[in-house]
Amino acid sequence: MSDKIQKNVFGEPLESCSNDPVTGWFRDGCCNTDKNDRGVHTVCAKVTDKFLLWSKKVGNDLITPHPEFGFPGLKDGDCWCICASWYARAIEEDAACSIFLKKTNIKTLELIPIEKLKKFAVDLS
Repeated sequence: MSDKIQKNVFGEPLESCSNDPVTGWFRDGCCNTDKNDRGVHTVCAKVTDKFLLWSKKVGNDLITPHPEFGFPGLKDGDCWCICASWYARAIEEDAACSIFLKKTNIKTLELIPIEKLKKFAVDLS
């Protein structure tokens, strides 16, 4: 990863998503990304039971802990850097949870338009 601070969807410095549990492609608490992040883990989401159950049902189990990968397993209310393509699918399938735009990486906009993201944002003032 470059030492350069990555940007959020507003072009501002990316804010931390979660340190409890520690999230991010780099497990640095932020939705930073690089060319090796094929999943594009850039959407800072506040997960809900509905989203977690949908995700597990369609093949991405975010509930079961996997300590060998530093993954604690998520519960309702946790914040986590979700794959942008996965979040786009959640929107289409009416399973999307709330997100934080100031904590969501600008790379997300290559997959999901800002207008769609704003519908789920909890940090729009």
